[in-house]
Amino acid sequence: MSLGNPWAALLLLVFPLWAWWARRRREAFRYPRVDVALRVTRRPARWVARVPYGLRALALVALLLAVARPRIGRTTMEVESEGITIVLVVDISSSMLALDMPPGDRIAAAKATVDEFIRGRAHDRLGLVAFAGEALTQVPVTLDHEVVRQAVAGLQVGSLEDGTAIGPAIAAAANRLRRATGKSKVIVLLTDGENNRGEIDPLTAAQAAAAYEVKIYAIGVGSEGVAPVPIGQGPFGLEYANMPVRIDEDLLRQVAAATGGQYFRATDADALKEVYRRIDVLERTPVSVRRYVQYREFGRVWLVLAAALTLGEWLLRARRYPLLA
Repeated sequence: MSLGNPWAALLLLVFPLWAWWARRRREAFRYPRVDVALRVTRRPARWVARVPYGLRALALVALLLAVARPRIGRTTMEVESEGITIVLVVDISSSMLALDMPPGDRIAAAKATVDEFIRGRAHDRLGLVAFAGEALTQVPVTLDHEVVRQAVAGLQVGSLEDGTAIGPAIAAAANRLRRATGKSKVIVLLTDGENNRGEIDPLTAAQAAAAYEVKIYAIGVGSEGVAPVPIGQGPFGLEYANMPVRIDEDLLRQVAAATGGQYFRATDADALKEVYRRIDVLERTPVSVRRYVQYREFGRVWLVLAAALTLGEWLLRARRYPLLA
C-alpha cells in the first residue's frame, strides 16, 4: 500500500486542531431558553446533537484520504540481456560414489554445488546433460530454472550404463547449444575419470563445439592418488575399498583449450564450490532490468464515502430540530 499524494496525508494532522476548535465553539454556545438547555443536558439529546459533527469529521478524514490517493501496486519487471546459454554436463558413473568429498561422496558434492550455481544464474538459459557410459539430455535449454534444479536433485548413479563417455556427453550438450541465441554459449563439464566409452572422440566433439562458438569449462573432481571407491554390493549396502583414482587431465585441458575455455581441478567439496564461483564470474553479461508498477487506486472509494457522510449530515440538519439547527 502506498499514497499517490503523500503530502495530503500530512493534512490529517490538522484534523485534531479542527476537532478541538469545534468542541470549544460548541462549549461557548449559549442557550436563550431554559427548556432548550434542559433538553440539551439530557443524555440522549446530547448524543444526537453530536452526530452531525461526527459525520462532518469523518467526511473530512475521508476527503483527505481521497486526496492522498491510497493505492496498491503490482510490480512487473522487463529484463533486457544478451543472455548466456549454459548446458551443465554431470558425470554419474559409479566412481562418482567415491567417498573423498566430505561430508559425502562426489555426486552429492556435485549436485549441491551445481544447484548453488543455478540459483546464481537468474537471467540465463540453462540445460542439463547426464552421462556415464552413454549421454542423455535431462533438461533441454530453458529459462525454467526450477525444472533444472529438480533434475539435478534427481541425478542418480546407476541410472545409465556405467562407464565414462566424455565425447558423447560433449556432443549432446553442443547439439543443444547449436541453435541457441545470445552473447555466449557455454558447456560446464564435470567428470572424475578417463574417457573409456562412446564412439565419439572427446577432442573431435570439442572441435565441433568450437565450430558452433561453444566454450567448454572442464572440471576434474576427486582426490589424487587413492580414494574409497565402491567395488560391489554387500549384505549391508555398497562395499568400498581404497583404489587408485585417475583423471585424464591432459585430455580435459585439450578439450577446454580447443574451445577457448579453461580446465579446473577440484579435490574437495570446498574447491569444487570455488571452481563454480570462478566460472560464474568468468561468464557474466550486463543485465538491464526495467521495473513497471501497475496501481489499483482507492481514492474514489474514500471520495464517495466523504460525499455520503456529508449528505447524512445535511439530512440530519434539515430535520429542523432545534438541537441540530
